[in-house]
Amino acid sequence: MGFMTIDGKQVEFTDEPNVLSVIRKADIDIPTLCYHSELSVYGACRLCTVENDRGKTFASCSEKPKDGMVVYTNTPRLMKYRKMILELLLAAHDRDCTTCIKSGECHLQELAQRMGVTTVPYKNRMTHHEIDASSPSIIRNPNKCILCGDCVRMCDNVQAINAIDFTSRGTSATVAPAFNKLLNTTDCVGCGQCRVVCPTGAISINTNMDPVWEALADPDTKVIAQIAPAVRVAVGDAFDLPQGENVMGKIVNVLHRMGFDEVFDTAYGADLTVIEESNELLQRLESGENLPLFTSCCPGWVSYCEHRHPELVKHLSTTRSPMQMFGAVAREYYKDPANNEGKKILSVAIMPCTAKKGEILRDESKTDGIADIDYVLTTSELITMIKRAGLMFEDVEMESSDMPFGIGSGAGVIFGASGGVTEAVMRRLADKHSRSEMETIRNSGVRGGEGIKEITITYQDKEYKAAVVSGLANAEKLIQQVEAGECHYDFIEVMACRKGCIMGGGQPVSADAVGGEARAKGLYNADVNTQIKKSNENPLVQSLYDGLLKGKEHKLLHRNMGK
Repeated sequence: MGFMTIDGKQVEFTDEPNVLSVIRKADIDIPTLCYHSELSVYGACRLCTVENDRGKTFASCSEKPKDGMVVYTNTPRLMKYRKMILELLLAAHDRDCTTCIKSGECHLQELAQRMGVTTVPYKNRMTHHEIDASSPSIIRNPNKCILCGDCVRMCDNVQAINAIDFTSRGTSATVAPAFNKLLNTTDCVGCGQCRVVCPTGAISINTNMDPVWEALADPDTKVIAQIAPAVRVAVGDAFDLPQGENVMGKIVNVLHRMGFDEVFDTAYGADLTVIEESNELLQRLESGENLPLFTSCCPGWVSYCEHRHPELVKHLSTTRSPMQMFGAVAREYYKDPANNEGKKILSVAIMPCTAKKGEILRDESKTDGIADIDYVLTTSELITMIKRAGLMFEDVEMESSDMPFGIGSGAGVIFGASGGVTEAVMRRLADKHSRSEMETIRNSGVRGGEGIKEITITYQDKEYKAAVVSGLANAEKLIQQVEAGECHYDFIEVMACRKGCIMGGGQPVSADAVGGEARAKGLYNADVNTQIKKSNENPLVQSLYDGLLKGKEHKLLHRNMGK
């Protein structure tokens, strides 16, 4: 423990990693462009520069706090310095802000306004670069890049992909894939975590809003939507609602008002995934083949596995993701003229994940050669559509999802948090469904935001080892340990995004670590308020197996992973 004096106020610090953290602890919002607590310190933007009592200036993000340190954060000298940094950044920036995808929520724009930058006294030296829209998930616009390095460190430190890096030097420096390749020719998995940390419009979502709007206006098209669990605890962020609040009912309402004919819950599809994946796990445990079983519901992880560890592809579950299972079931259901009303069916999935946009294009995501999902809209795109429609989201009433796919179990809902898939499988394999049994599973260590967790699964008095991983760098670490024989698992859940889908690449980017915890809590609270705790006890799912799915289970719920 120590004390620093910040702008004349004494502030206590303990384990804060840098002076910047202590300053923020003192309720001072010092500006930064390149600092994220989960990334390595880069110190590129220098906006967080402060001054000590001897007149020395230094970047507060890279300086460790010391007892007795005296720091000033807003002297005239510092204010002038920060303003000049922003002016220089804008001098090499595409300043067509009125049509920029990030206008109104751009961090660079926000800081320029805050620092009083009303003119740029330097010649614009921006070099025009081609926009890369080759990825179905994200768009890279180098003209908006300010070389903060956030995306590079995210792609390297947290995701272990290295699809992008700094190229060239000096005024020619850019951030791009090696040899200036297009993103779709690299190992990019479409996770969108680079987009989450990008402070400008240099990396954005490859949007599909326009064709969906057109379909909604077509009287001959029946538009259906499914909503993923993590979406319901993130949309409220954009409408000044409490972080993590479950707004599923409001989402259903606004989608109906925008013209969606039927709105369903992807938690229903998650229930199908739990049942099929649990059965597959038991079959593999009995045969002893292709263990550990890796989950396959995260498309970013599946792509990473295929690119970096093709030897593990046979270990991936053959089950489709909840989104794809639901899409296949819904497409089969609407083949009946009584259900399609003679209209064309357009299936839309509203997801927290940018990689889902690529998943629907894969061959194994199609049934009889036909795509089960037509378009994926991310949470951020949904928010834009709500605002564009002029709907007062915070004031609309709650509505329930439509039948016959409107009810999911609590196990399906918690899929959105890291560990949710494993917990749902543990519930499925549990002999009982009492409150005490569910509490035991909940307290098994399966919950929490840690990057790697170990859990014991008990089935018929035997214990099996499971691991829960979020963030692809953590997945790589665990894979290396498994392949080296340092640890053994029977079941491994992998989510490409840290903390799981709640922090997906398509979610609102305003959430910090506290916001992520609030989203997870929102899902767990929704589970508490759900009467059905186990996927196999969902009566709508049971009736599906007895009816529409009979004899089609493998065709609609599984995929060929090239084995």
